[in-house]
Amino acid sequence: MIDVLIVGAGPAGSLAALGLARAGARVLVLERARFPRHKLCGDTINPGAVRELEAAGVAGCVRPRAIAIDGMRVTGERGVSVDGAYPGGAEGLAIPRDALDTILADAARAAGARVEFGARVTGPLVDARGRVAGVSVMCASKREAVPVPARLTIAADGRRSAIGMRLGLARHPQRRRWAVGAYFEDVHGMSASGEMHIRGGAYLGIAPLPGGVANVCFVTSRRSGWRDPEGQLLGAIETTPGIWERFADARRVSAVSVLGPLAVDAPVAGAPGLLLAGDAAGFIDPMTGDGLRFAFAGARLAADSALAALDGGDIVTAWQELTARRRALFSPKWRFNRTLAALVDHPAGVGLASAGARLAPSLVRRLIAMAGDAA
Repeated sequence: MIDVLIVGAGPAGSLAALGLARAGARVLVLERARFPRHKLCGDTINPGAVRELEAAGVAGCVRPRAIAIDGMRVTGERGVSVDGAYPGGAEGLAIPRDALDTILADAARAAGARVEFGARVTGPLVDARGRVAGVSVMCASKREAVPVPARLTIAADGRRSAIGMRLGLARHPQRRRWAVGAYFEDVHGMSASGEMHIRGGAYLGIAPLPGGVANVCFVTSRRSGWRDPEGQLLGAIETTPGIWERFADARRVSAVSVLGPLAVDAPVAGAPGLLLAGDAAGFIDPMTGDGLRFAFAGARLAADSALAALDGGDIVTAWQELTARRRALFSPKWRFNRTLAALVDHPAGVGLASAGARLAPSLVRRLIAMAGDAA
């Protein structure tokens, strides 16, 4: 029987598979998509996430395909602009998600995990004792779902997890944001820093990528205008002071993508026989650029909890250990992110923050370091 079945070959699923396979576990990863795949993302790996890649031994595979990010530029109301370098020479990386996902999935396979693409998981298998005992997968030849049993299952299948949502372990909160983004060439004024342009209730993120490409993503809680995603994105560019001029010669070189809602509440990290990882385990609107750090570190914690359960521990209660470990590691940053998200939601808050930034730009630089997990 499979020791660990992982649903999802994104960053969390692949890194969990990598760690488990290296430890000798029999691992099967089921991924609905076929790689390489495009996914709307900020495409940046902050310094804290880089440390996770280094600990996993795969940073050397990622760096040749990425460019270094040395900090953040944050702008706000009334012309406020603060450039903050990551302290101590720390660096982040910028790499398109299709490249990153492929690198990590390949690393998992090289370590001995079996990765199956084009596998649509329809839901969990739950035994008579109420324990998750694997998943059901749609079989194209039979046109029906077939069971795939496993000793332990890890759901790393994203914010709309077929496992976590089905079992009621996760939900989308009432406060929701949506993102629209695309890649552009020939954007003027790009540097080695990521950019966050905050205007009441929304923000525009711009990140440099290899090959002179810029990732441009607009995030808002606005509920109108989504029938025209391109109009939303171009409207944000046109109405953000100091930005439109930089796009005078720019060309959009990708389709416009929409993603949302950008939050998942998951009070616990699993159930008997099941562990959650990545966005399936919950996430907060990742305006600080730390979404991948949560994914990488959460994968490490899930793999460690799975190995402990398989090696004489308790598979039934492994999720409780994982929940406690995630809270201990992530709670301070969760509170930080929620505070920033609430601040951005209100124009008055943005105005107050802008005034504070003018008086004490060093405070913004400290926040940049905290947001990048470099502090």
